[in-house]
Amino acid sequence: MTNTTPFTLDGMSWDDVVETFDLMDDWEDRYRFIIDLGRKLPALPDDAYDDAHKVRGCQSQVWMLFDRTDGDRIDIRGDSDAHIVKGLIALLLLIYSGRSAAEIRATDARNQFQALDLEGHLSAQRANGLFAMVQRINDTAAAQPAN
Repeated sequence: MTNTTPFTLDGMSWDDVVETFDLMDDWEDRYRFIIDLGRKLPALPDDAYDDAHKVRGCQSQVWMLFDRTDGDRIDIRGDSDAHIVKGLIALLLLIYSGRSAAEIRATDARNQFQALDLEGHLSAQRANGLFAMVQRINDTAAAQPAN
């Protein structure tokens, strides 16, 4: 599925990530690439690092912010104290940020991540944390009033 979200990270879209992954043979290179994506995330404001923004179910510390923009579009930002998790947040933002609540609810992250063969290369704890973040995104989208 081609991702139509307007969010890019240094000009890189989800489709660019999938294409780059396809060019890499080594998982060490892919992990470094994911970590580099995380380094490109903008910093969160200091007051975002609180319990209200913390994502439960992640082994690492994860914080996510959600802002409604352009009608029903949801702008998502996030951060983590772990480099690889910060990169996973970057991947989630490429999939979800800038989409409408309905588009978010209709997006299957597992299907998106299959294009990267990512689930099979994450520890069980990392995979659980990743899908805790996906659940938080979906819960936030579900709580948005319709326009």
